[in-house]
Amino acid sequence: MIALTRQNLLKVRQEFPILDQIVNDEPLIYFDNAATSQTPQSVVEAIVAYYQQDNANVHRGVHTLSERATQAFEKGREKIAAFVGAEASACISFSSGTTDSINKIARGLIEPRLQDRDIILTTRLEHHSNLVPWQEVCKRTEAKLKFMDLTADYQVDVEALSRKYKDQPVKAIVIQHFSNVLGVQQPIQALSQWAHQQGALLIVDGAQASPHIRLHLKEWEVDAYTFSSHKMYGPMGLGITYLAKEHHESCLPVSFGGEMIHLVEDTQSNYKQAPWKFEAGTQAIAQVVGLTQAIQWIEAIGFDQIQAQEKLLGDRLYQGMKELEDVVLYTPESAKSHGILSFNIKGVHPHDAATGYDQLGIAVRAGHHCAQPLMRLLETPATLRASLMVYNTLEEVDRFIEATKEIKEFFTYGT
Repeated sequence: MIALTRQNLLKVRQEFPILDQIVNDEPLIYFDNAATSQTPQSVVEAIVAYYQQDNANVHRGVHTLSERATQAFEKGREKIAAFVGAEASACISFSSGTTDSINKIARGLIEPRLQDRDIILTTRLEHHSNLVPWQEVCKRTEAKLKFMDLTADYQVDVEALSRKYKDQPVKAIVIQHFSNVLGVQQPIQALSQWAHQQGALLIVDGAQASPHIRLHLKEWEVDAYTFSSHKMYGPMGLGITYLAKEHHESCLPVSFGGEMIHLVEDTQSNYKQAPWKFEAGTQAIAQVVGLTQAIQWIEAIGFDQIQAQEKLLGDRLYQGMKELEDVVLYTPESAKSHGILSFNIKGVHPHDAATGYDQLGIAVRAGHHCAQPLMRLLETPATLRASLMVYNTLEEVDRFIEATKEIKEFFTYGT
C-alpha cells in the first residue's frame, strides 16, 4: 500500500472547504474525526442537487419527481449493499443513526430469542449505544449481560470463550468492530465462527470501521452490522443496518406507521417484506443520496490508499506522542495505525487540555467518549482523543505534537 502523494493529498483537501479556515487566529487542524468526519464538496453538491431537482417522497407517488427520488433512494441502497459486501440490497435498511439501528436489532432480532438466564456477551470497550440497549433488553427478559475476557491489547480473548462459555446459553455476541476510544480492531471473523458454533448471533457496531476498511459482511457471516453516514464523509442523520437474509422473516419491526404497512384492517395490520418493513415513515432521502456519493468518493480514492495514508499518520502520531514526557498513552501500539489515539497529559485535566488545543486551532475530543465502563477499566475518568482521516497531513500531526508540549508547559507552569 502506498500513501497519497503530496499532490494528491492537496487535491483531496481542496474538496473539504471547511478545513481551510482560521480558528482562534490559527489554521484549523481537525482531529475529531471519530465523532464526525468532514464532508467533501461532491457530497454537498449531490444533496443540493436532490433538493433543487428531485425533492419528493419515495415509493408513494407516480409523478416524475417521486419516481426520480425513489430511483435515487433505491440505487443508494444497492450501492451501500455492494459497499459492505451484502448478499442483496434487501439486507440494507435505514435508520436515524447507529444508535437507532442497534436498538432496532436489540428489540426486533435478539429480544424475542431470549429467556430467563440466557446470556448476551459483550466487552467493556463498548460505546454506550452498544451497551445500554442490551442492559434494557436483559432487564425485560431477565437474560444476563456478561463481559468477555480481553487480551493485553484489548482484543477479545477468543480462546477463553470456549473455556468459559462453551456449554452456556449464549444467544448473542454484541461488539464494536473498532473501539471509538482505543482504535482496537476486534477479530470479527473468529467471533462469528465461535458464535455460530454455539447457535448464537453476532451483532457488530461498525460505526468506527466503515470508513477505514473494506467490509465483507456476507463472507464474514455477520448476522447484523450497523454504522452511520456521518462517520464516513456523509451527512448526519442517517444510520445503516445490515441484516443477514436468513433473519429477514424472524426479525420484527419495532417502529410502525406509514410505508412499512402492507395491509391495514380495522384492528390489525400486516407488513411488507424486508427491508421496507423496517422503515416506518418518511425516510432520510437526501441523506441516502449524500451517502451514496460519499461511497463513490471513498471508492475513487480506494481503501488501499486510505489505509496507507492513515497508517502513515497514525504511526507518526503515536511515536511522536510516545516520546513526550508526561504523556500517558491508552491506545495500544498494535492499534496505532487505525488513526485513533487516546491519551492524557499528567497534571492537566483533559477538558482543560482540549480547551488549550482549541486555542491553538486544534479540534480534539475530551471526556469519557460514551464509554464509562472502559474508563473504569483504564482507571481514569476521562481521556483526550485525537482521531485522523485520510485528509489529515503529517504537518498537522507534527504541529499537534508541538502543541501538546506547549499545553503541558502552560498548565504545569513549565514543570
